[in-house]
Amino acid sequence: MLVFSTRFFSQENLTDNSIQTLLKVRALQEKKETFHKLTHGESDGYRVKIYFGTDKAKAKSIQAKFLNDYKGIPAYEEYQQPNFVINVGDFKTKIEAHELLKKIKEEYPYAFIVKSKVRPILLNQ
Repeated sequence: MLVFSTRFFSQENLTDNSIQTLLKVRALQEKKETFHKLTHGESDGYRVKIYFGTDKAKAKSIQAKFLNDYKGIPAYEEYQQPNFVINVGDFKTKIEAHELLKKIKEEYPYAFIVKSKVRPILLNQ
């Protein structure tokens, strides 16, 4: 569905080229929407792994402590048989992940950066 606002476009100044351009832009927007639905909006990026072990209770405890200490940074629990894993953050670049790693390295000395599918950053939460 293509909607034109008369505030920006009047029929006199719409040329065939501008209409074709608007249709192409809308087609690309629809393609992007479809892609995000299929991938749940996730893309390639980086996270910091702060725990990897077989103790589920310890994994939950570390995750809760991290979420309490670093509000606004998500922490994800995964099960990679036979280990429980806690990864934190959603970073597009390795440099961004490294900034968090530097902050938490003293508290989580065995933390390291891993490639991961990351969720988009939601603004105005």
